[in-house]
Amino acid sequence: MRAYIIVDLTPTNPEKLQRYSAEASETIAAFGGQFLAKGPIEALHGDMPHKMKAIIEFKDRETAKNWYDSAAYQKLVPLRDEGMDSQFHLLG
Repeated sequence: MRAYIIVDLTPTNPEKLQRYSAEASETIAAFGGQFLAKGPIEALHGDMPHKMKAIIEFKDRETAKNWYDSAAYQKLVPLRDEGMDSQFHLLG
């Protein structure tokens, strides 16, 4: 079954976020993942703690977890945390 990593984020440093996004995209592709959507969000109901969202699709839960836990991605975590406040969720 397909699995999705859903990222809620608020940019804090646009330059670092841009660099992180480019490098993270390469690691996602290496695991067969793809972005389904990303960008600003509009709350239709409830609180909206973050301004943007990304939805990344993987072939299954194990692959999604393997991407997130991979050395290639984990090395980007400090850059990610400098570029945005975020929450990552695994669905599926």
